[in-house]
Amino acid sequence: MKVLLVVVGVAVLYQAVVLVLVVVGWRNPRVRHRRDPGSLGIPFEAIRVPTAGGKTLYGWWVPSGAVAAPTVLLVHGWGRNVERMLPYVAMLHPAGFDLLAFDARHHGSSDEDDFAAMPKFSEDIRAAVDFVAARGGAGPVQLGVVGLSVGGSAAILAASADPRIAAVATVGAFADPADARATLGRHWWLLAPGLPLAFRFAEHRVGARFRRIAPKRVIGAARARFLLIHGTEDVVVPVSHVRRLAAAAGAAARTWIIPGRGHSDPHLEGDMATTLTAFFKDALATPSVRARPNPPAS
Repeated sequence: MKVLLVVVGVAVLYQAVVLVLVVVGWRNPRVRHRRDPGSLGIPFEAIRVPTAGGKTLYGWWVPSGAVAAPTVLLVHGWGRNVERMLPYVAMLHPAGFDLLAFDARHHGSSDEDDFAAMPKFSEDIRAAVDFVAARGGAGPVQLGVVGLSVGGSAAILAASADPRIAAVATVGAFADPADARATLGRHWWLLAPGLPLAFRFAEHRVGARFRRIAPKRVIGAARARFLLIHGTEDVVVPVSHVRRLAAAAGAAARTWIIPGRGHSDPHLEGDMATTLTAFFKDALATPSVRARPNPPAS
């Protein structure tokens, strides 16, 4: 009997430790930007974008100077801020795009909101689309998104619900938030026995089942075209995730798997600027003709 009680006690303690580690591990650092587009000699306007829950996002509006230029939203990854998107500002501004880069909720200079999560990133992207639509007047809006890591996964989720998002380029996006390798790091296996219960708690906190919001599940419901970029040496999100996304998207997506690149350095690839520019110019030149399929079954 004592042995049984010891085993049960150890199991309960282990589960409690896993739960605490998952909750603490998903707390993102809040770091404000130090540089802005002005450091690149690019004019910009600091803005506040209303988002869900009465919160606001800090962002940069970077106009191209052209009339009726297409707009591309720039979305950073977990624990980063708007400054992370400066390399993409430098790439896309000369190509004639209006740009909107912002801090996701609970990041950078945007409002706090208890915790960050992929669905909140997605809500913030859709709020930015609304902002662009309101800024542009009554005309139709079609725009693109560059999303890094969780920002890319959230862009897929946003595009599945908002047909105004016509083109999405992801860099290091994960296909499934329930894949502990992508969300908890390389030592995820140490927590594996306690993860099912910990993930149920996380789903309750987020307010959504992971399988229902998984990018691999919703990408097929989007009207957007996708450019899925991933480095072969990504140790944060395994390269297998981009293949799962591509398989689920079918003809709407093309992949660019970059040899030797990791999770945070694909923007250093020499062809990145020309590849992104060509993708968005083509995808945003004409309205998407993809019909929205029925939502996938539960």
